[in-house]
Amino acid sequence: MSDNPYRLPRHVTPTRYELTLTPDLDNHTFTGTVSISVKVHEATSTVTLNAAELHVTSATFDNGAGTTVAAHVVMDDESERLTLTTSATLPPGVWALGLEFSGTLNDQLRGFYRSSFTDVHGNEQTIATTQFEATDARRAFPCWDEPDLKAVFAITLNVPSHLFAVSNSLETSRTDNGDGTTRVSFADTMIMSTYLVAVVVGPLEATDPVDVDGVPFRVIAPIGKGHLTDFALEAGTFCLRWLSDYYGIPYPGDKVDFIAVPDFAFGAMENLGAIIYRETALLLDRDTTSLAEQRRVVDVIAHELAHMWFGDLVTMRWWEGIWLNEAFASLMEMKATEAMHPDWERWLAFAADPGAERSDALTIDALAESRAVEYPVGSPDEANEMFDALTYGKGSAVLRMIEQFLGGDHFRLGVADYLRTHSFGNTVTNDLWAALDRASGMPVGDIMNTWILQPGHPLIEIKISGNTVKLNQRRMLLRADETDMSIWEVPMQIKASVNGEIVTQKYLFDSDTATVEFSGPVGWVLANGGGHGFYRVNYPDAELRSLLGEIETMEPLERLTLLDDVRATVVAGLSQASAYLDLCDGFKNESQQAVWQLLLGGLKEIRHIIPDAQLPNFERRVRAIIGKRTHEIGWEPIPGESDLDNLLRGDLIRAMGTIGNDPETIANAHPFAMALLDDPGSVDPVVGQASLFVVAAHGSDEDFARLRVAYDEAPTPQLRQRYLQAMGAFDDERFVAQVFEWTFDGTIRGQDAAWVVARMLSNRASGPAIWKLVRTRWDDIIDSYPQVTVRHLFDGIPSLSQPEVAADVAAFFAETDVRSTKTLAQMLEILEVHVALRSREADRIGAALSV
Repeated sequence: MSDNPYRLPRHVTPTRYELTLTPDLDNHTFTGTVSISVKVHEATSTVTLNAAELHVTSATFDNGAGTTVAAHVVMDDESERLTLTTSATLPPGVWALGLEFSGTLNDQLRGFYRSSFTDVHGNEQTIATTQFEATDARRAFPCWDEPDLKAVFAITLNVPSHLFAVSNSLETSRTDNGDGTTRVSFADTMIMSTYLVAVVVGPLEATDPVDVDGVPFRVIAPIGKGHLTDFALEAGTFCLRWLSDYYGIPYPGDKVDFIAVPDFAFGAMENLGAIIYRETALLLDRDTTSLAEQRRVVDVIAHELAHMWFGDLVTMRWWEGIWLNEAFASLMEMKATEAMHPDWERWLAFAADPGAERSDALTIDALAESRAVEYPVGSPDEANEMFDALTYGKGSAVLRMIEQFLGGDHFRLGVADYLRTHSFGNTVTNDLWAALDRASGMPVGDIMNTWILQPGHPLIEIKISGNTVKLNQRRMLLRADETDMSIWEVPMQIKASVNGEIVTQKYLFDSDTATVEFSGPVGWVLANGGGHGFYRVNYPDAELRSLLGEIETMEPLERLTLLDDVRATVVAGLSQASAYLDLCDGFKNESQQAVWQLLLGGLKEIRHIIPDAQLPNFERRVRAIIGKRTHEIGWEPIPGESDLDNLLRGDLIRAMGTIGNDPETIANAHPFAMALLDDPGSVDPVVGQASLFVVAAHGSDEDFARLRVAYDEAPTPQLRQRYLQAMGAFDDERFVAQVFEWTFDGTIRGQDAAWVVARMLSNRASGPAIWKLVRTRWDDIIDSYPQVTVRHLFDGIPSLSQPEVAADVAAFFAETDVRSTKTLAQMLEILEVHVALRSREADRIGAALSV
């Protein structure tokens, strides 16, 4: 028996569920029955399983030999447990537990819930759908809702005959009930965890199945949106085949369905054979979407399909191991996307995006409030908080780092060994390390446990001395008042100029100091050669100057990593913002979109703390850095250029019109933005989107009104999201206050409300005004927004770094109970870091800009 009060007793365990659900979409309710085959391991009169928000009306045990035992039902809402007390002791053996129950199709985007949309005829339609990870299967049917209590599921649905029904496995029969409903039964699933069960019922349409090496594959969408499925079919076919080949193991289910629903809390969910997506992550029109939007769809498709093996076939034993499921799926999403579209240079984007993945993980991990990637989990709330930047971003980054150090072939062999050894079972992290140890002959577990079982990552300081490079490591922390002497085993690839030749040396840095010897005098050194290391490097002035002349000879990921390291040292108070601007001057001829994306993110971060009086000087400096490349690339796509070049065009236009406040760009952007709103197919989607954000930063009442109309009438999920992002980006407080109100009245879907508010909080001009509204309407936020999404609102807190606003934020949350305590603590610490950055740098950089 576990000491964890949230773990179930193990004297009775399930092996098979025969589940029947009957949703009532008009009244937002459902009824159900389930017969659970259980093993009674020791005589008992008490059986405990999970249930929440259900009304259980009967419970009986049957041994299949004529003995039926009734059970008294007690629900404990707080512990989400159903306790059955039998009228006679159950002896050891196999029993069938029969339960009848009912529940509500809720609007909280978890359990068995409802999603709605307006069809092409203007009629309101409802879909019943599910989201069970981490611990919400118990809201749809009573079950042993823990990942290691795997079982087989045989699912039957009673649905209105005109509606579409889908679940994890192939449909096996369809029977007319004679009352306008149909009984739809599905084949047995493989043995799997409860959180992977899925059911979707509603007015949906499906593509014809595609045969992917014997696996039938479809894309299912709300009726009227089938024309947006072609891209997903193409990407899904490629990724399913590529992943099966990479793993060397056939797909473990009997079919694959991708299902788009209008309301979904996450990007997608890896239910075996029935992967559910939010619409923006699956459905798109190629002609009106940008590379970034298309890449997002391929990424999510690859991520979810990677889980079919890493998560579904082999599953973590308990939720502290969720990092391995998600980190590995994130790693594989990038590998698969890179394989499908090498021209998209996916690994550069992984490192570049300032608001997600690797860069975001490095920021969170440099906090005293960080956590180990593998972290003790007890309650459902703690399990849900594991789905964060550390699980996804840091986890995948350190897996990529060790893959590059071991070599791709050794890594792949180890992964295949791990999956074959533990198929249909549950594992802990050390099971993967053992497989990689065997494949590589290296102590992978010893190395990786320093990255997974302790919080943080190292700051590596270097010094060139003749034929040697001296190394020092300590924990990277963004607050100067924090110290930590933890040590990591750092798999480094050190790139250096030795006797005028460039050499790369692998080195396992496993102490606080070390000296690396080379065959001759070292001219310059790059301590993160290749750019895959998940650590920061602080270069002394002389070593940094020696690298500046080599920028154009570095690989793009190396340039990006160098730039990001300098930016991070500014935030941590180890260098000055003026040093970052000086470094940016050396990137005026940069050609790579990802490098520019990160550079522009750093400039935006500095702009946030610049005093108003110094903004014109800062904007002039920004235009000097990015103006040359902006004018070279122009406003119109050039025949034969890459998609990434066009994406860069959008980045630069947006930056010139917002960060640089360039009058010419602002004037030019308006007609492009209006053309996008009037006819999305008439303007390049990248240029149109960039122009829209420029207009938002300077927009009028008429611009805002036109944008609202376009939002209401948007023909695709991406255009609707694009318009929503732009409405929340207006500097004018009147407009963003209106957007804030729309998060309560249904204009903005519940799935989007929290991230929209977070983006508005991040606005330099209007963020403080939105904070006042958040503070005033906090109780309404808790009552109105889906509970699982509220923590995303906290992402906007770090931008509220004006001292008086920051103090008010801290005081408010000191007196306010929230569920996502770890996430909030991290965002409040970043806020402290940004307040210190503003205090330290605002006047100093202002003076430097005045020179």
